[in-house]
Amino acid sequence: MAELTKKGIGGFLARQGILVAFVIFMVGFALANQRFLAMDNIFGVIRSSAILGVMALGVTFVVIGGNLDLSVGSMMSFSTIVVLDLHDKIGPTLAIPAMFGLTLLLGAFIGFLVGYLKLNSLIVTLGMLSAIHGLTLTWSGGKNMDIADKQGTWFSIFGQGDIVGIPMPIIIFGLLALVLGLILSKTPFGRKIYAVGGNGQAATFSGIPRARVVFFTYLVSAFCVATAGLLQASRSLGSQNTVGQGYELEVLAMVILGGASLLGGSGTILKTLIGVLIFGFIENGLLLVGLEFYVQDIVVWAVIILAVWLDIAAKRGRLWSPIA
Repeated sequence: MAELTKKGIGGFLARQGILVAFVIFMVGFALANQRFLAMDNIFGVIRSSAILGVMALGVTFVVIGGNLDLSVGSMMSFSTIVVLDLHDKIGPTLAIPAMFGLTLLLGAFIGFLVGYLKLNSLIVTLGMLSAIHGLTLTWSGGKNMDIADKQGTWFSIFGQGDIVGIPMPIIIFGLLALVLGLILSKTPFGRKIYAVGGNGQAATFSGIPRARVVFFTYLVSAFCVATAGLLQASRSLGSQNTVGQGYELEVLAMVILGGASLLGGSGTILKTLIGVLIFGFIENGLLLVGLEFYVQDIVVWAVIILAVWLDIAAKRGRLWSPIA
């Protein structure tokens, strides 16, 4: 009976441990600083998390499909720089679709390499991380980008505007999450992604076009990255050419925190939203209690390790294995 109870507790923590840790963090931060649960702070956290959250939505598709995408940070830098540069050259009306088109081309290239040529997604996207960073520096000439007329452009509406008091980044994040959540849970394409990620060989034998499914997951990811780049550029109306550097690990941590398995075949958009909020509130809480921003890097590392451990533990039903 004691052994059964022990396994039950271990199994529960393996499945829901990150949520338990989140509740403990929330209670601790609320006790340490009264501003933590204030509505303006909550809105501020969600708004600041929206850009990474949008990227996490796309990466969720890739991870459920059994692959990784470590290029999203450099791709987001590329999208931001491109739309800012084209804004002054051809105007925002043409700059936005042009930026989306170029970003989707990068996603299509990655999807082709991973899906149709069946190259390892870790190696491909790690290589593309450096390649796209070089492309961004080439496009910008190594310089940062700024919009010349910041007062006379409607472009700022995406990052700075609001509807009935709700910031536009939160609205865009929410609408995109709703649409992608419905696609993933209610359409044949969504079911095919789960099948490919769960058992790619079995999916192929069942007649599912595995290569095409993987290809389109990277297109979804690229679309989300382009949206994040639009939000970033619109919010600041200027950007460094390394604005997305390091985001790939944070985005992946959010997705894994939400319950998506690195082994593929499991995860939901709703759980990714939870992972985004967990990450955002933990970072905010650390700042409110007076810890320096660089402490967040240590927390990111610890959270990634914890998330991967709980992911593996959930698969085997216990926190640790008696087999060395």
